[in-house]
Amino acid sequence: MHRINPVFQRIIQQATGEPGKVSTIPLAGLTGHSQKIVSSCGTFIARAAPQPAIPFVDRQREFRLLRKMRASGLAPQPVAGHRQGIVLTWCAGDALDEQRFSQQRPQIVALLRQLHQQPLTGYRLQLLPLLWRYWQLSPQRHHRWLRALRRLTQQGEPQPLRLAPLHMDLHAGNVIQSPEGLCLIDWEYAADGDVALELAAVCASDPQHQTDWLAEYAAAMQLPLPVLVQQVRRWQPWLRLLMASWYQLRAGQGDDDTLHQLARQSWEQI
Repeated sequence: MHRINPVFQRIIQQATGEPGKVSTIPLAGLTGHSQKIVSSCGTFIARAAPQPAIPFVDRQREFRLLRKMRASGLAPQPVAGHRQGIVLTWCAGDALDEQRFSQQRPQIVALLRQLHQQPLTGYRLQLLPLLWRYWQLSPQRHHRWLRALRRLTQQGEPQPLRLAPLHMDLHAGNVIQSPEGLCLIDWEYAADGDVALELAAVCASDPQHQTDWLAEYAAAMQLPLPVLVQQVRRWQPWLRLLMASWYQLRAGQGDDDTLHQLARQSWEQI
């Protein structure tokens, strides 16, 4: 767990209670920038701005986006926000495992339907400049990466099938089974984009059931299934490069063997 910025530490204390009456629990994760806070005021999660920086991760944007989503019930409630980090209400419950993620597909598709029917947030996700930013920041670059980047640059991003707010990190570990139902956490990559890109990301986390995910989502959103399938295929090379770029950058920023292994596996799919 990295050291919390003093400014953000004061914001946490103001939002959650007196320092002597607060317990802090670092949370596991590939980014390692979150902690659970239990106080007399309630239970919260503090999400610090990542250091070194990760492209597109902006805690102030995340806070404003979650404020826009407040009435939806899909996400934790924002409590305090600053460029150094945000404080949110804690979403009580257990994260789904991969088996339960697949089994609860109808409920998760219903969540996606609700999310994708929310008003646009005003924060548009543009993958091409984001992908180049990963390339520029990474200390470890190679020819396969550059070839893939140039190929997608030449193609240009697919025209959206349907624009909507996207979560963009929807996998088993980010879906919480709470007493009130399912809740989505980790909204740091959320923005407006093509719903087919979101489906490509979901299918990447559960590839064995891709056909089922697409069929059920198309039915729920009244989209022609062949059109959705074709659009997801257009986005899949972009998503694969995005995932590989993320792992490559994060592996280069630290000594985590897991990230190095995930980076190698991701490039094998490019």
